[in-house]
Amino acid sequence: MARGKRAGQRRRQGFRPEIALLAAGITLTLVAWGYLVVAAIDVGAAARSGEGGWGWLALSAVGAVACLFVTLMLVARLLRALGITRPPE
Repeated sequence: MARGKRAGQRRRQGFRPEIALLAAGITLTLVAWGYLVVAAIDVGAAARSGEGGWGWLALSAVGAVACLFVTLMLVARLLRALGITRPPE
């Protein structure tokens, strides 16, 4: 048995499904954000050329903002689950 100042039982972390779900959620919302940004650019270019579609432009822009917000919230939860950050006191 190890002796010394830092001797102790070593723990191995197994598979943690909550971390896998957070990572999957981050990936999905980030892909959705990218798709909505590209859609907003395409719809905006079409709207500027006179083909209309300003409503779709607004909808895709708001959707992209919402997806990025959800992505950042999931990243914060992932960092907390990994023990990198702590909850406020």
